Amino acid sequence: MADYPAHLAHERRLSDGRSVLIRPIRLEDEGEEREFFDRLSSETRRMRFMTFVRSVSDKLIHFFTHIDYDKHMAFVCETTGGRRREIVGEARYVAYPDGRNCEFGVVIADAWHKSGIAGLLMEALIRAARERGMRTMEGLVLRENRQMVRFVRQLGFEVSPFGGDPTTVRALKQL
Repeated sequence: MADYPAHLAHERRLSDGRSVLIRPIRLEDEGEEREFFDRLSSETRRMRFMTFVRSVSDKLIHFFTHIDYDKHMAFVCETTGGRRREIVGEARYVAYPDGRNCEFGVVIADAWHKSGIAGLLMEALIRAARERGMRTMEGLVLRENRQMVRFVRQLGFEVSPFGGDPTTVRALKQL
C-alpha cells in the first residue's frame, strides 16, 4: 500500500458559505464511513448500490477504507465546521485488471444533495485517475436516477444503454 497522499487534501468553500475538506480516505475512517452509510436514506443506498441494502457489511466498509491509493482511490468530503467532523460524501474508483480503465461510484448524504460536493469529489477523483494513467472511467447508473444521469453528463460522461438491461445505463468518460 502506498503512503497516504496528504497532498491531495483541499479545503473548499461551498456557494452557501460552508467549508468542507475533500481528502483521500484513511484506514482510520472505518467508523466514520460506517456512520456515513448508516445515515443514508434507504433510497440513497438503493441508488448507490442499485439494489435494496438495509446496511453495509463490515467487509464492504473494510474494502472501502483499506485502499492502495493507486488501483483503488477514494475521496471523502468531511465537514469542517462545528464540534465534530463527519463524512458527508464520497467518490471512488477501482481499476479494472488491465490497470488502465476504472469504475467509479459516488454517494452524497441526503442533507447535502445539491450542495456542490459531488462535483468537488468527482473533480478530485477524475484528476487522480488521470494522474495514475487511467484511460477511461465508467459507472453504471439506474436509469430512474435522473439526477445522477444529468450530473455525469455535465461532467462530460457519455451515457448509453447497458446491454439488454432497460433499468441501467452506462456512463463512460475518456480521460
